[in-house]
Amino acid sequence: MWNLRKAVVGVVGLLSVSSYASPITHARRDLKFDYNGQKVRGVNLGGWFVLEPWITPSMFEGTAAVDEYTLTQILGKDAAYSKLSQHWNSFITQDDFRQIAAAGLNHVRIPIGYWSVIPIDGEPFVQGAYDKFGQALDWAQEAGLKVMIDLHGAPGSQNGFDNSGRYGQILWTQGDSVPHTIKVLNRIRDDFASHPAVSAIQLLNEPLGPNLNMDTVRQFYMDGWGNLKDSNVAVVFHDAFQGVTSWNDWGAGMWNLMLDTHHYEIFDNGQVAMSPAEHIKAACNFGNQMASNNKWTISGEWTGAMTDCAKWLNGKDKGARYDGTFNGAPKVGDCTGKYSGTVAALSDEDKNNIGRFIEAQLDAYEKASGWIFWTWKNEGAPEWHMQELLANGLFPQPLRLCRSWAVRLGVT
Repeated sequence: MWNLRKAVVGVVGLLSVSSYASPITHARRDLKFDYNGQKVRGVNLGGWFVLEPWITPSMFEGTAAVDEYTLTQILGKDAAYSKLSQHWNSFITQDDFRQIAAAGLNHVRIPIGYWSVIPIDGEPFVQGAYDKFGQALDWAQEAGLKVMIDLHGAPGSQNGFDNSGRYGQILWTQGDSVPHTIKVLNRIRDDFASHPAVSAIQLLNEPLGPNLNMDTVRQFYMDGWGNLKDSNVAVVFHDAFQGVTSWNDWGAGMWNLMLDTHHYEIFDNGQVAMSPAEHIKAACNFGNQMASNNKWTISGEWTGAMTDCAKWLNGKDKGARYDGTFNGAPKVGDCTGKYSGTVAALSDEDKNNIGRFIEAQLDAYEKASGWIFWTWKNEGAPEWHMQELLANGLFPQPLRLCRSWAVRLGVT
């Protein structure tokens, strides 16, 4: 969730579907989804099997926990299992899958942590999510949805973010962490690659390339692909924050490769200060970059947010750049009561701006292979709550390319 791209350009060329550059990625014919001929239109089920404090603050309030690791550590195995199993059984249900399909989406991306698949002795994480995960695949199949399985957290943390399961140090490349990650992927392959709903497996979410040895990351990607190449799934790899156009010279002779890039315009002081029109222009430019790639390329995480005001978005008990309460950022505006609660409670101006930004991004990312919104639901961050955005008309229905948005919005 930490793309720092800030480019602002015009929208010339965005509105022409014919400008879409077909990828040259070699595809096997037996894939379960036609990634050459159809656009990915999906949503993430974030905060379900990998906790994030900003998605479900109620799971963390009243504790010193800052991530799933410390939450389970503080609670202890029995209490943690009781608390998390209740969450697994209630946060997302079969009805959610049916709602997602009814909205015209064709994919769900489901994050899972290594500890749910092959735990490491001595760690406090509790197990049980992996069994529920199998049921989720059946729900997706019943609803006619395809699933991208996303390994969201790796041993030692691949990025130091709370969304890896453990906030703080980045220790993934030390000891046996990378081999353990491969073992986890192999088990996911053995258990679920043949499931009718599973059309893609993501090797790892958001390895923080600037803080890692990229030779190690690339070798991990090659090894992971090698273990999945004979399965009838797309093999998804994140751009590791190297830039969405930086992977065109990598992957020769490999097939079924999909590049996942995450586009957010809020994790930088300059970005949160941009106007709605500038946010739209930046998204447009990013879509054009995606479309220039020679691999299937999706925006696997994006949002309607133009601020970082959502509670704990930058980490538990941390403030926001937008209102100047995070790391000494200059104040842009006031977060109080403006970007929290429900979509229905937002002002008409905020609703209009968020809706315009969403429509622009739909156009931009469908220039390439498509998009997966982050996230389906949460407890109080309306710009990130697709279920509520749909219900309140901020996410277009039926799903469509909004080719006239630049004219309607006066963006030049």
